[in-house]
Amino acid sequence: MALVLIRGENNSKLLNAIADMERHGNLNLACKPKIIDSRFADKLVEGILHSKLKTKSKVATAFFIKEDTTLSIMQIKKIHPPAHVVIVSDEYDAYDKLKLKLERAPDFSGYYSHKAKNSGMKDYKTKGEVKVIDNKKLNSYSHK
Repeated sequence: MALVLIRGENNSKLLNAIADMERHGNLNLACKPKIIDSRFADKLVEGILHSKLKTKSKVATAFFIKEDTTLSIMQIKKIHPPAHVVIVSDEYDAYDKLKLKLERAPDFSGYYSHKAKNSGMKDYKTKGEVKVIDNKKLNSYSHK
């Protein structure tokens, strides 16, 4: 599992970045995104990059994804999310600090996964009984 930190200007940009990671990057969240203090996130990223940031963030979120660190980095490089996405490897000291913050952080409101969680679509044409149409494309992103 990889640990993701997203910094940005506002909540909608963070939500769009998460959605882009799921839809276009084919990454699967392992937990709900959590609110992270933006000043803490900025200092954490500065420590990882070993340089000052050009812009400070106003909001930040962090969460785990099911894929490993290398695959996550490669997938995020393919997309252009509207916020600063950082994969925090367990090789950095910042990993343990961020993981500890996540344990106590509140959920980031407004997030929901677009990926299907059911086994198919309901067929509403049948009268009286509920018939489920098995559609493999609906679950093409589920990760077991």
